[in-house]
Amino acid sequence: MQKTKKSVAKRFKLTARGKLVRRTPGFRHLLGSKSTKQKRRANRDKLVADGHAEALKRALPFGL
Repeated sequence: MQKTKKSVAKRFKLTARGKLVRRTPGFRHLLGSKSTKQKRRANRDKLVADGHAEALKRALPFGL
């Protein structure tokens, strides 16, 4: 039986249509030096590129 990769499960989530969504890295500290525009755009979730998504989906055999 295949297990879920917990490190992947914590960092990504599946949308209703099966796409993977991720958070923007680098936005937990040192935010004073980053522009408002950068911070605003970092608030949105990003889709994972197709080239990476397939391997990550294999790590989540039961979805999330």
